[in-house]
Amino acid sequence: FVARIAIEYRQQFGKDVVIDMFCYRRFGHNEGDDPTMTQPLMYRMIKDHPTTRELYSRRLVAEGVASEAEIAGWIADFDKFLDAEFEAGKTYQPDKADWLDGKWAGLNLPEGEERRGETAVPRQKLLDLGLRFTSIPERIDIQRTVKRVIDNRRASIEAGENIDWATGEHLAFATLLDQGFPVRLSGQDSVRGTFVQRHCDVIDQTTEEHYTPLRHLRPGQAHFEALDSALSEEAVLGFEYGFSLNEPRTLTVWEAQFGDFANGAQVVIDQFLAASETKWSRTCGLTLLLPHGFEGQGPEHSSARLERFLQLSADDNWRVVNCTTSAQYFHVLRGQGLRRPHRPLVVLTPKSLLRHPDVASPFAALTRDGFQTVISDSEADAAQVRRVVLCSGKVYYDLTKARKAQKKTEVAIVRVEQLYPFPAEAIAAELGRYAALNDVCWCQEEPENMGAWTFVALRLAALLPKTASLAHVARKPSPSPATGSLRRHSQEQAALVSEALG
Repeated sequence: FVARIAIEYRQQFGKDVVIDMFCYRRFGHNEGDDPTMTQPLMYRMIKDHPTTRELYSRRLVAEGVASEAEIAGWIADFDKFLDAEFEAGKTYQPDKADWLDGKWAGLNLPEGEERRGETAVPRQKLLDLGLRFTSIPERIDIQRTVKRVIDNRRASIEAGENIDWATGEHLAFATLLDQGFPVRLSGQDSVRGTFVQRHCDVIDQTTEEHYTPLRHLRPGQAHFEALDSALSEEAVLGFEYGFSLNEPRTLTVWEAQFGDFANGAQVVIDQFLAASETKWSRTCGLTLLLPHGFEGQGPEHSSARLERFLQLSADDNWRVVNCTTSAQYFHVLRGQGLRRPHRPLVVLTPKSLLRHPDVASPFAALTRDGFQTVISDSEADAAQVRRVVLCSGKVYYDLTKARKAQKKTEVAIVRVEQLYPFPAEAIAAELGRYAALNDVCWCQEEPENMGAWTFVALRLAALLPKTASLAHVARKPSPSPATGSLRRHSQEQAALVSEALG
């Protein structure tokens, strides 16, 4: 009630309000405890002290604001109200969840395993929007490295080829903004990009004016904002969760500087993001971008702790994806912005792959199809394949490089791009392509007790052809996500790739 008064005052008069609240527990820790066991003297004083209601009632009577009879009537009325609500609660059955009403009206829940939605965009639209966000006014004194990045971005858009990760992201944002869907991005270094890849704002080198190209696509476009946030993951993610509840038609994105730093927001993820629909019939469309990938950067800069998100995955509560191409990232962002589905999205994003040539996609991949939960091996000869390696994320590129060097024609490498909801049908169909299949191997960079292995093991076992066995390759179990030694990291990586290829 006090909070409501404070909000109404602020809305009416445009002034900030501070609620100064102090209190005590009259009946101990959980209002049903016996606090005299541990604090007998204080609770002897509390027992004899008038209640707040009594003190307030006396003051109202003394000041002539209300009579004792009026106050007694109010108390009696409220007691009746509580009794009636208590009785009604015994037989209450909700007719439906009301979280798709109001601002949420028309935002549907997901249907089907793949849920691609209509995320493809015509080539001419991509070209038009891309040329606009790579056009910087002459009055802006642009830093030379940033200019080179934007010039390269423009060249790839003009050619319709080699669309790298950041350019694909810009195109996804731009097309959503053009369609009337606002986009909000926040994180500790999100404007520039932690790995100097994004450059949402161009900073004038003379005046420090910020120019935001994605705000200059066309008159009447939806609003775009990118914010460098405070160094508090829990506070910022909590705010963005609330923002996404209040503005469901905005693509709201929180980005960790490194995926590992989501540790600092774990309470928000566990208590709200993962479980709010089950607990309170409230969900949201918040997107998490979590840089992930074992690059030899040590235990605090390697793992977004994929295993934690998969452990929390149930009842279709969110999507967890680990994309390997800019086109896949483009489609999954657009699908989230268009609200198919309208539930949280967890994206394990790359670091070294941001500029990897094989990650870049042509316009053709953005103008057709949509997000693929599983990507087939287009280079393998299905008739020769005896072993299928399933993997997710960056390790795919290490595997394909080694396979090419070793000429392992009997090994197919299949990418599982979406880990939850688990794409069982797509994986089963892929395994069914290989008539001579002997064994299936899950390969991951993470230690055996982390990553996706413990989540996928039973699910994969149920999909195997009768002639095939299931194995897995990972770093040895460890309480730490990664080694701090680059040399040891490289040895581990080479060993697991070699073992996965047989």
